[in-house]
Amino acid sequence: MNSKNLLIIDDEKRLCDLLARILELEGYIVHKAYTGKEGLTLLAKHPIKVVLCDVKLPDFNGIDLLVLIKQQKPFVQVIHLTAYGTITDSVKAIKNGAYDYITKGDDNDKIIPLVAKAFEAADKVAVVQQQQTAQKGFDAIIGQSALLLEAIAMAKKVAPTQANVLLLGETGTGKEVFAKAIHDASKYKESVLLAINCSAISADLLESELFGYKKGAFTGALQDKKGLLEQADGGTLFLDEIGDMPLHMQAKILRVLEDGTFIKLGDLQTKKVQVRLIAATHKNLLEEVEKGNFREDLFYRLSVFTLHLPKLNDRKEDILFLAEHFIKQFSASTVKMNADFQQLLLQHNWKGNIRELKNTIERTLILSTGASLDSSLLPASFNAASSKINTNLDMASIEEEHIKKVLQYTLGNKTETAQLLGIGLATLYRKMDLYSIPKY
Repeated sequence: MNSKNLLIIDDEKRLCDLLARILELEGYIVHKAYTGKEGLTLLAKHPIKVVLCDVKLPDFNGIDLLVLIKQQKPFVQVIHLTAYGTITDSVKAIKNGAYDYITKGDDNDKIIPLVAKAFEAADKVAVVQQQQTAQKGFDAIIGQSALLLEAIAMAKKVAPTQANVLLLGETGTGKEVFAKAIHDASKYKESVLLAINCSAISADLLESELFGYKKGAFTGALQDKKGLLEQADGGTLFLDEIGDMPLHMQAKILRVLEDGTFIKLGDLQTKKVQVRLIAATHKNLLEEVEKGNFREDLFYRLSVFTLHLPKLNDRKEDILFLAEHFIKQFSASTVKMNADFQQLLLQHNWKGNIRELKNTIERTLILSTGASLDSSLLPASFNAASSKINTNLDMASIEEEHIKKVLQYTLGNKTETAQLLGIGLATLYRKMDLYSIPKY
């Protein structure tokens, strides 16, 4: 597939031909259409990644055409060509998914860099979509360590059965990925997989979300609502962090496991469902049973098939595989990790497991300006842990340099900088004062 295919849709033939000539000189393969219908036909025939489209066409409004283009090829980036007085329409189009807009005749010098950036964006979206399509089931689990392969083998054995599964492991070890893989390899794969985090919402909301309610069950219950159990009938329900579920709800889940029945809030009638339950927790449930925080009967009901997911520090040989996977996910261009960068990844204590690694790679790609990832892009804690790298810098100097780089990337936006650094805004201001960093 040629990565340089571009489509111009404009009923002003002279302008269309001029733009085509400019872009052809830059090495693009340009396809021209003078109506929206003609443009959609060409889009279907050719591997087009970027479209320059007039806002006003004889047969289409450009904003309406944008919707059809995205439906046909979601990764395609659309740049609107706008005449004076139609900029408002283009701003609206950007909100609906257009990449950008340029004013006809006045912005010819902006076309070439804008088109180049649009191609980069199209490549990035296409890669992510291909990965999401290709990586189904156990193919989505990255790594080759013995511990991981053992967990995958166990999961593959239980997947085709009707057994409920309990996934145990630290936060960020991939419990949700395993749950999806088990679902995709089961007889329920053609039905839905629904998930809820039992620790993320209040007990009252969790109960109504899981079991649903009848109209008038409580203030604000203006109509009947199906809960996740009912919605997942014939499929799979993933209960993440079940160790944080309140005791009174544990009794209701136990009943679902025993006979597949439950009662909606405010209802008197029993409902029956056929749902496969996959539960997960980072807690030691036996200890929670001893403390009186978790029902013993529910624990034994859930733990018929228990799968322990290894933490990342116990499968260090998978770190570089995962890092490469995340680089491909977040970057359209070819980016390599240099030796020092790889060494620091291998030496780091990954308390946040795969989730921490994913966030680290995403952050370094944001800060990177070249085709190579080096140790200077990693947070200060990584560099400070190595005696081989930056030996002439103390930890404060490394931190100061890192903050400056992130501020430079965000163009001085303190809120965004604090988010990227993983610190509070007040902490950022305090460190900027400490290191005498200008506040722009």
